[in-house]
Amino acid sequence: MRNATALDDAMAAALGHVESADIVVGIPSYRNAGTIGHVVRTVVQGLRGSFGHMRAVIVNADGGSNDGTTDAVRAALDGHPAVVGEYRGIPGKGSAFRAIFEAAAHLGASSCAVVDSDLRSITPQWIERLLGPVCAGHTDYVTPLYARHKHDGTITNTIAYPVTRALYGARVRQPIGGEFGFSGALAKAFLEGGALGGNVWDTDVAKFGIDIYMTTTALVRRARIAQAFLGAKVHDPKDPGSDLGPMFRQVVGTLFRMAARNAEAWRAVDGSETVRVVGVVETVDPEAVNADVRVLDRKLEEGKRTHEAEWREVLSSSSLDAVADGDIDAGAWARIVFDMLGAAARAPERTDAIVDSLVPLYYGRVARFIRDAERMTTAQAERLVEEQAVAFERAKSRLVERWQSA
Repeated sequence: MRNATALDDAMAAALGHVESADIVVGIPSYRNAGTIGHVVRTVVQGLRGSFGHMRAVIVNADGGSNDGTTDAVRAALDGHPAVVGEYRGIPGKGSAFRAIFEAAAHLGASSCAVVDSDLRSITPQWIERLLGPVCAGHTDYVTPLYARHKHDGTITNTIAYPVTRALYGARVRQPIGGEFGFSGALAKAFLEGGALGGNVWDTDVAKFGIDIYMTTTALVRRARIAQAFLGAKVHDPKDPGSDLGPMFRQVVGTLFRMAARNAEAWRAVDGSETVRVVGVVETVDPEAVNADVRVLDRKLEEGKRTHEAEWREVLSSSSLDAVADGDIDAGAWARIVFDMLGAAARAPERTDAIVDSLVPLYYGRVARFIRDAERMTTAQAERLVEEQAVAFERAKSRLVERWQSA
């Protein structure tokens, strides 16, 4: 049964001692004792430097760490007001965010931000850029804009960014970035089900689906959106072939379900528009991320044996040809993703199985991207990401036609 609240007793008691807040900065955590102290100290510095005239509270929603994470938080606060404790609910980032949203609503915060607990590159300026446009009253939702290594952020690059851009017409480069600023009104909307509706906290929104849920909700609600340039994101990166399968399923499953529910918000959208950037975009050389294309190739081949029947049922002939060749370029990938999205919309009960069958094709697409970008710098490889996004915009008409005839 759904918990009535995501706040544990300690967090609820701590909230009772805080009268109100203008700003809430949330930090979800699980076993981050080695990094979270730096994050908290930087957040405190950013709040005192840029928002010292406002009442600000830090909320740490922890997943039950046993490595001293919450002790590290308390030690780093330097007397700054904070609420620290464990969240309740399905273990996951989204459940931690739910507790943060509840705290923001309880405190009546008008401006909020969330930052990851494993960041090594966070600076006080991040807090200024994430919160400043919201506090000024001219922006409702701020997404991050990072310089990331060409092998990092593969779920963002291959599907979250191009699909979000093609569907909703906004070039939000990091829709699942991890660091966001948002209004108190949006925090309440997220808490209540956003653009997905129902009991979202029993779904993948409670896990890694939370970021795309927030961004899509903001887009569907026509919130005023900006992007904050934050420089390089240095955190705990993962090899795309080794670690990202479960995250992919949670993010893409949520993305597909929200697209199906909100078709009226995107069917008539043609092309895309730029989104305002806060701060000056500078050339940054991000930390390298390793990727083993041999692992990716092997997982695609394994997927052919496991999911071939599903692919033959869902994919168009041109998409099947690309899969058979094992060489998934940008155009083929756009057709594949939209074939899968259309199939999931026609049979919502099969969404999980359809997304699961997409995972090995994602590995194949990432392998092709890595090969294409082999001799490129990260800045040069960004051109490939943009070309792929344009391919999704061009392929959208096929999705709309199938949607209308379904």
